[in-house]
Amino acid sequence: MTAPNQPHTTLRHGALPYPAGTLVIDVLSERTGLLVGVLEECAKEGGAPVRRQAFMRPQGGGLEWDVPLERIRPAAGHRSSPPPPT
Repeated sequence: MTAPNQPHTTLRHGALPYPAGTLVIDVLSERTGLLVGVLEECAKEGGAPVRRQAFMRPQGGGLEWDVPLERIRPAAGHRSSPPPPT
């Protein structure tokens, strides 16, 4: 159920601002992690993005967390993680 005056929305994968595996920093909390993905909440009518969330995970593994996409930047001296084994 949506609140009054709130658009009906849907979720979709968003474009990554940096390559997957890039070490990024949340500029508000100063927490760093590897960029995993982006999820966009978009209006059903017109498809305009309402909110974008970046998903990050700790470098050594562990629980992922999300932050608003506009709060992440590449960490100083960042590097990408190796590609997954095939």
